[in-house]
Amino acid sequence: MAELALLGGRPVRAEALPRHVTIGPEEEAAVLRVMREGALSAFYGSAGPEFYGGPEVRAFEREWAEAFEAPYAVSMNSATSCLYAAVGALEAGPGDEVIVTPYTMSATAAAILVYNAIPVFADIDEETFCLDPAAVERAVTPRTRGIIVTDLFGQPADLDGILRVARRHSLWVIEDAAQAPGVRYRDRWAGTLGDIGVYSLNCHKAIQTGEGGMCVTADPELAKRLQLIRNHAEAVVGDGVEVRSLVNMLGWNYRLTELQAAVGREQLRRLRMLIDWRADLCGRVTERLAGLPGIEPPPVRDGCTHGYYVYAVKVREEAVGIPRDLFVRALQAEGLPFWAGYLKPLYHQPLYQQRVVYGKGCPFTCGHYAGEVKYGPEQCPITERVQSQLICSEFLRYPLSLEIIDQVAAAFEKVVANAHLLAGLDPATPRGRKG
Repeated sequence: MAELALLGGRPVRAEALPRHVTIGPEEEAAVLRVMREGALSAFYGSAGPEFYGGPEVRAFEREWAEAFEAPYAVSMNSATSCLYAAVGALEAGPGDEVIVTPYTMSATAAAILVYNAIPVFADIDEETFCLDPAAVERAVTPRTRGIIVTDLFGQPADLDGILRVARRHSLWVIEDAAQAPGVRYRDRWAGTLGDIGVYSLNCHKAIQTGEGGMCVTADPELAKRLQLIRNHAEAVVGDGVEVRSLVNMLGWNYRLTELQAAVGREQLRRLRMLIDWRADLCGRVTERLAGLPGIEPPPVRDGCTHGYYVYAVKVREEAVGIPRDLFVRALQAEGLPFWAGYLKPLYHQPLYQQRVVYGKGCPFTCGHYAGEVKYGPEQCPITERVQSQLICSEFLRYPLSLEIIDQVAAAFEKVVANAHLLAGLDPATPRGRKG
């Protein structure tokens, strides 16, 4: 086998990868249509038909609801806004605890803090990296109000297990499916199994509107509350709009524009093709990597599909013979954009370590909270172990060809076969040399 690029050899791939562009003439035509009509946004912050947005926004919501077999869809300007609105719609507040994974983007837990509730981190499953129902069960207290579960990397969590825990303790569930649009969980769409599901339309996701998000729910009251929080709830409640509870009926401006909605409608039509493309590429890589010592490609949960927003591989140092960080440096030298780990577990952030969010100690030491939450790696040992083993990439997507995928597999095979030549080298220096 050829010499490793990290040691001066020729890389498996020297050319830049093709750009990931999913915007085409259909989106361009949709944007021009909106611009010619002259209304780039058609929301009003007062009671009336325009409170719910313009024709593109409303059409996008109808089409999304139909595509995901959800009774209601509510668009917003980001998935972060969707998460914030979802926690608010479900009436979380001071003194409440909400169980959440620490292995996710920061907004999943920050949505809890926004309403002065307390995030309680539960550990993840070692194989799928999603929230472990058994860990959730252990985290339940008399103060627990709900669960936010993330379908990480496009892999659905064990939603049957999560929902059993939720039913046993009368908890609500938000499914953060930001990375899993178009993914199946048994006979349902990921994102549609909880009380509210959230999808991302950020420019890095499977489909995009630049920035944007979508909530789905089967509950008409929750749909209404989401719409209210999206658009200055306080201005219309009691003035043409009625709700069962005024809790958290303080609104924001989370509105999607007509331009974004027009792009989203076209992107939604491409979703199946784009998800299938990822699945074909990643399935081919997984077949090639299976059996390599110390390399564990991502499994797919039985009866489900995987969206492969991130292709995440475990590297076991004891079997490969070199540290994970050195392995990923060797892959990078071969021309593959992998990185070590995903994100640091959220409890490492200073906000949680020092318990500082709002003035006067809220929400951790305010008079409403009677619990004592702990934030440290000892609470989530599996999360810590997984973070130390994973290497990740987002590039296995349209328009890559199977030829490039074969290069990916060849690079893994090359590094594994020559790992012994890297033993003792320092992964932090340009060519791994100590000293």
